[in-house]
Amino acid sequence: MAVFGLLAAAMGVVGLLAPDVMLTAMGFAPLPDASRAEGDHTLVLLTASSMAALNMGVYYVLASLADWKPFFRWTVPFRLLTCTVFTLAVVTGRAPAGFLGVGLWEGLGALATAGALRYENRSGRDGARRHAVPGADGVR
Repeated sequence: MAVFGLLAAAMGVVGLLAPDVMLTAMGFAPLPDASRAEGDHTLVLLTASSMAALNMGVYYVLASLADWKPFFRWTVPFRLLTCTVFTLAVVTGRAPAGFLGVGLWEGLGALATAGALRYENRSGRDGARRHAVPGADGVR
């Protein structure tokens, strides 16, 4: 979670400071400001999503530092939803193929989080049984 948070925050900062770098990374061809049509709000939307990524990254890092398991669990279905929406955007031609990486990043992150939570849950339960003192909990 902390790694994802740091990466999200870093990408948010890059999007705020160098929007053309983010556009290129997602498969969009950046345009010089002089070439932008009146009413082109690409940079406004990129600024908004970059600020959201920065904030979200900080939330993930703070949740990680607090070891806030409910937050981790909540992210799994929403990251899978994000994966689905972004992947469909590419498949339907709404977004360029380079944007598929964003969807895959979310999907793989969701699966990794779910796997880590499951592993930790099983390890914690098993470890508690192995180290329990027989009869200490009233069960023999």
